[in-house]
Amino acid sequence: QVQLVESGGGLVQAGGSLRLSCVDSGRGFSIYGMGWFRQAPGKEREFVAAITWSGSNIYYSDSVKGRFTISRDNAKKMVYLQMNSLKPEDTAVYYCAADVARPFRSTVVVTATDFGSWGQGTQVTVSS
Repeated sequence: QVQLVESGGGLVQAGGSLRLSCVDSGRGFSIYGMGWFRQAPGKEREFVAAITWSGSNIYYSDSVKGRFTISRDNAKKMVYLQMNSLKPEDTAVYYCAADVARPFRSTVVVTATDFGSWGQGTQVTVSS
């Protein structure tokens, strides 16, 4: 069973960078697609980026494309989100999630309901 724990959040000035990490402390990480979502106060959870189990397919939301990079290391059971050129509107709690319903899925999924296992979230605050 996948058990996800995020880290790396914090307070950063606009234009700065952060790298979020998500580790699986359970089992099965390498066979699942992974995603990052975020939720700002008073807003719905929003898709950020996703990567297939092999890393061969990646997809980003338009709001982060060109600024954020998702990657994974299956040997370490980790997925990362490198965030550059941060903006105040990137402020949110960031969650990693695993697509546990369908191992070895060859296409990325971007809908929150497709992800069956979630971490507890890490806060990212970008000051102007």
